[in-house]
Amino acid sequence: MAALRRTLHLASLAAGTRRTVAGSLAGSCLADRSLWDKLHAQPRQGSVRTFDWFFGYEEAQGLLLPLLEKSWAACPPRVLDVGCGTSSLCPGLYTKCPHPVDVLGVDFSPVAVAHMNSLLEGGQGQTPLCPGHPESSLHFMQADGQNLQPVASSGSFQLVLDKGTWDAVARGGLPGAYQLLAECLRVLSPQGTLIQFSDEDPDVRLPCLEKGSQGWTVTVQELGPFRGITYFAYVVQGSD
Repeated sequence: MAALRRTLHLASLAAGTRRTVAGSLAGSCLADRSLWDKLHAQPRQGSVRTFDWFFGYEEAQGLLLPLLEKSWAACPPRVLDVGCGTSSLCPGLYTKCPHPVDVLGVDFSPVAVAHMNSLLEGGQGQTPLCPGHPESSLHFMQADGQNLQPVASSGSFQLVLDKGTWDAVARGGLPGAYQLLAECLRVLSPQGTLIQFSDEDPDVRLPCLEKGSQGWTVTVQELGPFRGITYFAYVVQGSD
């Protein structure tokens, strides 16, 4: 519960709506889609059009860009952000990555997906997003991370990102979190990388990942501290 309290506190500060967000999430199940629909429908202050749990693209790019520099069989490499919400992660990869990249963000909230498509296309009088490389692409689709069959075939992504999605799904029970992990690994190429970003301590998360990722290599890296909180990147990799 300490990790959940830190998450709620940071998310509220990032959105500039501490009282509203904390009130809407307190005592709620974070695996409930209607909760996220309500959260993503809340008006954003000023020019801020994204909402980040934990941290955003700027803090993650030091870990992500070296992975995208690798010589992949697929060019550009395909990146899947599972439970993307309205985070800056997908837009950041698309607009700021100097290497070609094919990014797909999926979320089970239609409100979040509609918002991100509007951001991408320049809705409501905004400027459309421009790629950092002419061969890069970005798409958003509605999908449940526990069943990616409608949007992703097996072994079709070189990099899969989960920023807080395991954390939210696990609030509804570990079986759902293990199903999420299984789907992420199913769509990941045998030489690919899955990264889970979380503030959950390694002594809690690592045993779960090792149990659900047999045959894969699981490691952890510290990130931050950002705004006084240390985060972790749980890296699940196939063979080179």
